[in-house]
Amino acid sequence: MRHQLCVMQRRQSHRPELNWADRALLATLLSVIPKARRQGLWLLVKPETILRWHRDIVRRRWADRSMRGKTGRPATRRNIRALVLRLARENPGWGYRRIHGELAGLGIKVAPSTVWEILKVNGIDPARHRAGPTWRQFLRSQAGAILASDFFTVDLLDGTQAYVLAVIEHATRRIRILGVTPYPTGEWTTQQARNLLMDLGEQADRVKFMIRDRGSNFTAAFDAVLADAGIRTVLCSVRTPRMNAIAERWIGGCRRELLDRTLIWNQDHLRRILHQYESHHNLHRPHRSLHAAAPLKPLPQPVDPRSIPHTKTRMRGWPDQRISPGRMMWTRFSARTVSRVRETGPLQVAADCFPK
Repeated sequence: MRHQLCVMQRRQSHRPELNWADRALLATLLSVIPKARRQGLWLLVKPETILRWHRDIVRRRWADRSMRGKTGRPATRRNIRALVLRLARENPGWGYRRIHGELAGLGIKVAPSTVWEILKVNGIDPARHRAGPTWRQFLRSQAGAILASDFFTVDLLDGTQAYVLAVIEHATRRIRILGVTPYPTGEWTTQQARNLLMDLGEQADRVKFMIRDRGSNFTAAFDAVLADAGIRTVLCSVRTPRMNAIAERWIGGCRRELLDRTLIWNQDHLRRILHQYESHHNLHRPHRSLHAAAPLKPLPQPVDPRSIPHTKTRMRGWPDQRISPGRMMWTRFSARTVSRVRETGPLQVAADCFPK
């Protein structure tokens, strides 16, 4: 009764509200009072409400104890999880049953379902999906044997249009511009294939595939020249430039970096700038697939920052100093000059200091 009076004496503009401390105290005190005497008590709330509060307090206490990690199935140790992942990574053909058997042979007692759960949580597919390489791994392993070729057009200032044939290596990203012509006939394209084999030399033995589109410029004679050297022609689907994405990407970069920024007069001018761009691309331009290296120029050895000489630049003077345009050295203005700047302006003072 005393605690209820304390609650009523609080300054509240509406119905008195009980906080958790009030509820806990009233529930504790009422639990020791016999049920027969509860009916005669004058309470702020009903006895059923206080009993509900008491049950809620008991439930929260036991729920807090059960959430402390002292009950339930123990977690798998980290070293066992690391061993399961290592076995799955080094043996793509092993499923969770095989990994469980290997662990049992090592004296590690875990359930097969635990092994399955570890693999699933870490995103490792079943063994039948991990047996073969991914598309990224397959393409990277085969990139050294793949060439890609494509034509692109250039509009000249003399009113003509030139066709350029380029070949790029998938592995090294090295570009070879085979030729420029206004009329890309089948005979001309076949001759460019022969020139390509001569440029490759001994490297032609490692090339196995040539990716090209279905344009009429590529004839059966073009494929026959490559087939004699052991190179198989792979045709792209109709209107599917993504099947020759590396060559298309280089053509787009050539247009953005060179052709869209240059006025090309004639074919001789086009050949000259394409030759320069080919040298720049192969010797200087960095590529993400090569870790910022150029196709024909590997990255140098990393430089130790401590071996770089440091030059300390010391700027002496005051805020009213400036660098003289003639001598490129620090000069200090006098107080008279500063006052003249404030009166007549900096342009007039500069004209007086540096006459023509």
